[in-house]
Amino acid sequence: MAGIYIHIPFCKKRCVYCDFFSSTNIEVKDSYIEAVCEELEIRKNYLQNENVETIYFGGGTPSQLNKEDFKKIFQTLQLLFSCGEGSGVRYCTEITLEANPDDLTPDYIDSLRNLPFNRISVGVQSFNDRELAFLNRRHNAETAINAVKHLQQKGFGNISIDLMYGLPGQTEADWQKTLTQAKALHVQHISAYHLIYEENTPLYYNLQKGLIRPFEEELSVGLFEILMDELAKADFEHYEISNFAQPGYRSKHNASYWNGTHYLGIGASAHSYNGRSRQWNVASIQKYIDQILNQEFSEDQSQTPESFEIIDEKTAYNEFILTRLRIKEGIDISELNSLFGEDKKIHCLRQAQKYLDNQYLELSDNRIFLSKKGIIISDGIISDLFLS
Repeated sequence: MAGIYIHIPFCKKRCVYCDFFSSTNIEVKDSYIEAVCEELEIRKNYLQNENVETIYFGGGTPSQLNKEDFKKIFQTLQLLFSCGEGSGVRYCTEITLEANPDDLTPDYIDSLRNLPFNRISVGVQSFNDRELAFLNRRHNAETAINAVKHLQQKGFGNISIDLMYGLPGQTEADWQKTLTQAKALHVQHISAYHLIYEENTPLYYNLQKGLIRPFEEELSVGLFEILMDELAKADFEHYEISNFAQPGYRSKHNASYWNGTHYLGIGASAHSYNGRSRQWNVASIQKYIDQILNQEFSEDQSQTPESFEIIDEKTAYNEFILTRLRIKEGIDISELNSLFGEDKKIHCLRQAQKYLDNQYLELSDNRIFLSKKGIIISDGIISDLFLS
């Protein structure tokens, strides 16, 4: 099974922390939608007739599109790809839309009900108005709460919310209140990310100027421990470092990235992976539109070296370690040996031993996985298991 990711790069305004490729120029939206549909046609054979299990509309802010925009894209997908026993993609297991809370009005949600979306991921980030203002989000806490409730009232039963911690000035009490509100909404999935000071963002510039102070590591660890404990009490499964799900509601599309599933990335800056190589589109809306509509684009993008990478064995091994250790099931040692051979299996086990001895890693049923305390230092553990 395979996945399709469609990048919708439009935003009403930029958040202070965001380094994802996006633009506030909505004027080229119609041309962009046309180019997305054309790219789907050009690259219809990329997945080698694998059935499509998941489709994910990410951004940017995909909820900046309207019903007619989505209909054009879904009509194209329906013609070109199949799912299950030859059925069209509207029967995919999971079709996700990322949305901003203030876009999710009752009327907008009604328009979504006539489309194939069966999972909505809501960019809440916080239920604290002060924190939302700092992040330059367009909504307040009440809007976010109402957005989730409107989705539930309209029949959506697979809702994910994004939360963010490690914000300047955030306290354990602030974080506890946000988590309490999140649990009270009875959503099926929660993703929680620590604030990162990415270069070339307003947040990074303010940090460099000394206008904000970096978050203390000890407090970050404390907030993460609160996150794990509180969501465990609410029966969420901690199935990936940053992701928590009610039973049966893991994100199937994101699992594509962690489990090595092939996926096709459509749109400006989108990445694709077929098991042997990785491709990525130009990070410019206008250049992307021009490339597609002027037929300067090939199925695998291999004509442009800056957008094409053959994955060598070392890279494949390191990516295997990185992605598998992020998930609850960890590294299957037999799979590691089958894919990369005895020498690399021995390297992995040798590097892992000190973490097994200190109980940062656990070994069970021929799998190595992070312990609860190991999750907190996962970056260091993963890098130590890499091939240098």
